[in-house]
Amino acid sequence: MNRTRMLVFAFFALALSGLVAYYAYRMLSNRLAPPTEETVAIVVAAQKLNLGERVTEQNLKLTNWPAASLPEGKFTDPKDVIGRGVVLPVSANEPILESKLAAKEAGAGLASAIPEGMRAVAVRVNDIIGVAGFVVPGTHVDVIIVGTPGTTTGTTSKIFLENVTVLSAGQNVERDQNGKPQSSQVITLLVTPEDAQKIALAGDSRIQLALRNPIDMVAENPKGVQMAALYGTSSVATPTEAPKPRPKPTVVKSAPKPKPDVAPPVNVEPTIRTVTVEVIKGDKRETSTYQLKPK
Repeated sequence: MNRTRMLVFAFFALALSGLVAYYAYRMLSNRLAPPTEETVAIVVAAQKLNLGERVTEQNLKLTNWPAASLPEGKFTDPKDVIGRGVVLPVSANEPILESKLAAKEAGAGLASAIPEGMRAVAVRVNDIIGVAGFVVPGTHVDVIIVGTPGTTTGTTSKIFLENVTVLSAGQNVERDQNGKPQSSQVITLLVTPEDAQKIALAGDSRIQLALRNPIDMVAENPKGVQMAALYGTSSVATPTEAPKPRPKPTVVKSAPKPKPDVAPPVNVEPTIRTVTVEVIKGDKRETSTYQLKPK
């Protein structure tokens, strides 16, 4: 009898301790679990989208995004994005934003990526001018012109455009039928209309690109350098400081000087010199005068 009671009490205590442990686990789990956030399905890029590319249905997908931190300009319906052009590169799994797409009915390609008031100008390059392939879309460059100004005879290099954005480099924005980039030996720069005119004028000379840090926005505007400065000599004066040519000296012929009048010779009689000699003899003195004949 006592043994049966002891087994009943032991079973009851074991069951009670298990129930208490279960409720304690549930309470701790609820406290440690992160709060459930409300999410919204938004449109993101299923793969990388390049500048000027037309968005298709295969480029998009929906993903849940926290409702408390939705990005500005998001899309919830892929139909609002399909067919529009990309004006800024988009990485994979990045939300598609209004600011990275061209306007509706604006189409795709390079023209859709040009902001209002700006111009796109193409520059022919090679591996050296293009900084060995490091000039890619989105980078910033300085444009250097190398040539001979009309007022000087020395070769001069000058940075005439600074901090220019590269729209496309080494390939066309439009892809071929297989979706591969089309190779092209040009770099397209985003410039103002005034700078576009400068590049057009520089087309007859040699152009070099200098890659710069995109966060470096300071305009240096350095002076031009001439070939003479590379050899350790003073560079030739710039066109605005070119020395004026020295005028040729004017020779004025003076009138011949008159010859002085020479007086005719005058016959001058020679001067007669006399010598007096005194002779003493005892108590007598004799004085004699003699004339000297002129030579």
